Amino acid sequence: MEKKLVYTGKTKNVYALDNGNYELLFKDDCTGKDGVFDPGENSIGLTIEGVGDVNLRMSIYFFEKINAAGIATHFVSADLAKTTMEVKPAKVFGKGLEVICRYKAVGSFFRRYGDYIAEGADLPAYVETTFKDDAKGDPLVTKDALVALGVMSDAQYEDIKTMTQQITKIVADDLKAKGLDLYDIKFEFGYDADGKVMLIDEIASGNMRVYKDGKYIDPMTLSELFFA
Repeated sequence: MEKKLVYTGKTKNVYALDNGNYELLFKDDCTGKDGVFDPGENSIGLTIEGVGDVNLRMSIYFFEKINAAGIATHFVSADLAKTTMEVKPAKVFGKGLEVICRYKAVGSFFRRYGDYIAEGADLPAYVETTFKDDAKGDPLVTKDALVALGVMSDAQYEDIKTMTQQITKIVADDLKAKGLDLYDIKFEFGYDADGKVMLIDEIASGNMRVYKDGKYIDPMTLSELFFA
């Protein structure tokens, strides 16, 4: 099948396929700083051999599970030998939007609201959205702002919130069965030509904060534990 490079990303390249779908090539480049891996960083900091493979493996595992649950995703198929994933075309919301679901008050949530909640306290599958904007530090944006700015409709926001909570439960339950606790996870959503919302991008260890026996598990270790 013919393919054409349309976008070079930090951790993935995107190719257009002649069947109308797209192909994502998972790379071994990781975000970080000074040679230290950090999923929250906005620049490439290091290359870890095999990280593209484990990120694709975890994405395949969860996308298949989510599709089977009747939740819409862009996932079509994958080729582990080539570290590629075929996906349906989808438009992103605005210039890119990240959706976070939080089970525990940690990270930026605690930094913002620490006057009102203890660190590590339980949260009720709390959903928040941020614009992907490196220069502005990925600013938080409310539902009302998203609708007022024309980024999405009220109904699309409600779909995203519901789907985020459903998907997070699938991931958290799976991790729990392996003795791992999900604290928070980051997703991206897009929509098709009819405006229908779908989960896009990837579901990899670098997009989630996971603990075991109260101790943080770094993404590479998490991938090893997950597939052990």
